[in-house]
Amino acid sequence: MDQDPRTAGASVSQDPSPERLRAEIDETRRDLGDTVEALAEKTDVKARAEDRVNEIKSDVKAKTPDSAQDVVAKVRSNPMPLVAIGALAFVYWLGRRSGSRL
Repeated sequence: MDQDPRTAGASVSQDPSPERLRAEIDETRRDLGDTVEALAEKTDVKARAEDRVNEIKSDVKAKTPDSAQDVVAKVRSNPMPLVAIGALAFVYWLGRRSGSRL
């Protein structure tokens, strides 16, 4: 009436040949090895955390351009704002310098 739970769903022939049995055993070993490998990978928290950190780093690098190169390119294309800032800083410095002598 009831099937043996160990063989339920498995296609076991009535009189399997030794070659067939070996092939089934090899397939079962491969499947079990894959399962054990997947479980070991899931339980390796340190490796999973390192993978996640590396993934986030690469995402951030992809989203943010090279800042220093961008700034240099912008200044070279339009140097006037930098010149204006430098002039204002110089005037401020002169004012502070002359104010301290009074």
